[in-house]
Amino acid sequence: PAAIVFSQDMWYMSCAWRAAAPRRLPAPWRSPRPRSSATGPTARKNVPYEKTLQDNGSGSGEPSRPPPRAAEVVVVGGGSLGCQTTYHLAKQGVSSVVLLERDRLTSGTTWHTAGLLWQLRPSDVEVELLAHTRDVVSRELPAETGLHTGWVQNGGLFIASNKQRLDEYKRLMSLGKVYGVESYVLTPSQTKDLYPLMNIEDLYGTLYVPKDGTMDPAGTCSTLARAAAARGATVIIENCPVSGIQVRADDFGVKRVYAVETAHGTIQTPCVVNCAGVWAPALGRLAGVHVPLVGMHHAYVVTERIEGIQNMPNVRDHDASIYLRLQGDALSVGGYESNPIFWEEVSEKFAFGLFDLDWDVFMQHIEGAINRVPVLEKTGIKSTVCGPESFTADHKPLMGEAPEVRGFFLGCGFNSAGMMLGGGCGRELAHWIIHGRPEKDMYGYDIRRFHCSLTNNNRWIRERSHESYAKNYSVVFPHDEPLAGRNVRKDPLHEELLRQGCVFQERHGWERPGWFSPRGAAPVLDYDYYGAYGQERHRDYTYNRLLGDEYTFDFPPHHDIIKTECLTCRNALALFDMSYFGKFYLVGPEATKAANWLFTADVSKAPGSTVYTCMLNKRGGVESDLTVSRISPGAPASPLAPTFEGDGYYLAIGGAVAQHNWSHITTVLQDMKLQCKLLDCSEELGMMSIQGPLSRVVLQEVLDTDLSNEAFPFSTHKLVMAAGCTVRAMRLSFVGELGWELHVPRADCVKVYQAVMQAGARHGIANAGYRAIDSLSIEKGYRHWHADLRPDDTPLEAGLAFTCKLKSSIPFLGREAVEAQKAKVPLGVPMFGLEAVWRDGEVVGHIRRADFGFTIDKTIAYGYIRDPAGGPVSLDFVRSGSYQLERMGVPYPAQAHTRSPFDPDNQRVKGFY
Repeated sequence: PAAIVFSQDMWYMSCAWRAAAPRRLPAPWRSPRPRSSATGPTARKNVPYEKTLQDNGSGSGEPSRPPPRAAEVVVVGGGSLGCQTTYHLAKQGVSSVVLLERDRLTSGTTWHTAGLLWQLRPSDVEVELLAHTRDVVSRELPAETGLHTGWVQNGGLFIASNKQRLDEYKRLMSLGKVYGVESYVLTPSQTKDLYPLMNIEDLYGTLYVPKDGTMDPAGTCSTLARAAAARGATVIIENCPVSGIQVRADDFGVKRVYAVETAHGTIQTPCVVNCAGVWAPALGRLAGVHVPLVGMHHAYVVTERIEGIQNMPNVRDHDASIYLRLQGDALSVGGYESNPIFWEEVSEKFAFGLFDLDWDVFMQHIEGAINRVPVLEKTGIKSTVCGPESFTADHKPLMGEAPEVRGFFLGCGFNSAGMMLGGGCGRELAHWIIHGRPEKDMYGYDIRRFHCSLTNNNRWIRERSHESYAKNYSVVFPHDEPLAGRNVRKDPLHEELLRQGCVFQERHGWERPGWFSPRGAAPVLDYDYYGAYGQERHRDYTYNRLLGDEYTFDFPPHHDIIKTECLTCRNALALFDMSYFGKFYLVGPEATKAANWLFTADVSKAPGSTVYTCMLNKRGGVESDLTVSRISPGAPASPLAPTFEGDGYYLAIGGAVAQHNWSHITTVLQDMKLQCKLLDCSEELGMMSIQGPLSRVVLQEVLDTDLSNEAFPFSTHKLVMAAGCTVRAMRLSFVGELGWELHVPRADCVKVYQAVMQAGARHGIANAGYRAIDSLSIEKGYRHWHADLRPDDTPLEAGLAFTCKLKSSIPFLGREAVEAQKAKVPLGVPMFGLEAVWRDGEVVGHIRRADFGFTIDKTIAYGYIRDPAGGPVSLDFVRSGSYQLERMGVPYPAQAHTRSPFDPDNQRVKGFY
């Protein structure tokens, strides 16, 4: 298909940026553009107008070629992600791929995108994804096709107006060094030398990345299509909208994709990939799949010619929330505003269309642009571009297999970053489809990160998507929390803890305790949209003020409060409310067969046992760590003990990743066609963890059972009475202390909690939150899934080989990969996370997670290292090196540990002090 470039919505500013008057357009481009005013966050909208292509048969209603009768994969949507996914599927050897586009390639949102590519992001995975996109457009495609994709390497410049912002950039620079991304921190005067038209009076510094650049959407997608088609197995069909998706249940009741329907024929296929952008929710509804994204207007303007702007780098001024993209001898100016316009009624026939630009909304970007490049005040506007884009609740894409229907994959919701993430994500999505999982850790993009109760919760999706959009250019602080979409899922102790000063964190809908303020209650209020859409901004908002105290890369003002929580746990005892945990039952005639295959440890023990274990994927990567308890059936059934035939297991899993675990287990059970059920009782049970050297003394007053080491050993559980209520007590610890978890029916949680706190009062008991758990667990060496271990890490690499039943003959998922791998040992180092790890003068890795260990009075961190020579990382390799950590450009000496520096022999957990 031909690459077509438009100059859309032509407007002109007489001499400045303050007043606009419409220029008369050539007759084919003129169109009425009515406007409407806003009355609230759901009412404000502009009516779109459309341009229709007249060349090459567009709009004729006939497809560019007849659909085939069958295909291995059908990709729907011919934008950046659709073209990249199709290209990578063909490249990875899929023999039959069909790409369906309802109009023309790029006609939805891709054609008008700015096409910027910034190589540095606050995520190691995203840095790798961006690197692949850059490689595809700058090297792979030109080599394969002989065509130029439109890639321009003019560099990128990040603007810092304060120390915190520059500190953030220095963290990015350190991470970039791990992946070979060239970058430099510049002084204001050095920045002026590089970009003479820039105002530097309010600059603190900049980060310059010389190999950033700009992609051409039309050139890139047309070249991708040509390269995919050249492999002979790919069919690209334009003017062929999807009218239905056939879903059928197999013999076990599992819903699976069967076919894709169009007006021009039905394509039988086991796999559909939803790359429909803003239209993805509508496509999902055809298959009964929820796609949690919203459409918004997103705009930029193109200036007239600016003398001296040629060859300048693209600019991102995060504090002004704007970007300046070089466009020949002019600039494109855009950004992210606090009051974006929602596209309320997504039109199915919208193609190569734009909205009327709302200058009241856009003017905030103009002020920031003029401040940064003053010559813009006297520069006219050549054109404006205001088109639809899709945005998600956490400003991350939606990818992977939908939990509702097997074979229905998502590749949408890219938050205006579909061009720069397209190459990396297209490759990962193709690998996901072919092999059942991506090569990289894509959990942050996986649709299964969202609990099923959230993906169809319109209030949560709308509020969180708005806040993520409005804060897109905000500094990413380690302990920030959202204000939108809060109080969706509350555990039974929520109100009780709120009164005691609990400052809550939000994790995928759940409110969980973060830390406890001695100043009293800090409730999370209804979302005020930051004062946009006529909403009144909250005043004297205590919770928001406490969050503001966290906006630092130093220790926050309440560092000592968290210290007190930690040391109270170490020296006396603390109660942790962990009710947000996922709590599942695996029961049925073949439950033990399923458990043996799913879990790395031997969990087929007698009822009353509890085992810490991992779940792996086929490549041996860790999909989860959890505890599994063998149980007996209840009579009668209760949330603590369901009735079942066969065997039963009780699974306790971190609440933030509960949906991911549920989906992983369900997929395995479906693939193996096992006769067992997975039951979710997360909402029906609360969970309290009482930890510390005095926990036995206090709980002995509350529980009606002997808590001695002989009667109640570590890693066991019992049904006992507490305050007149039946609870399941487990002797476990995630902080490295003597302690028990109490799993309690929801209605009894407050009563049991009050009994424990009353018994513990004279022993110095205190509430403690997850900030304390983070510190205590890192001190002890306990892992956090998706921080310290991820799906691309194996148990051997993570130091969790002890969880694998390798000495037995029992097979388990991922066993072959684990057995084939040589052991590697993680390195422990301090800092905040994402710092580069230097060994003997070479960068060998980066930090995953860090926190302060109050007991040992040091900062502790976890990371993985590699041998630059390509050899295995042995214990001798780890111990023989001299290490430094680069924090914001400054190296610090570090000591490597291969075991936890706190209680490495687990004596405290066993009750020996």
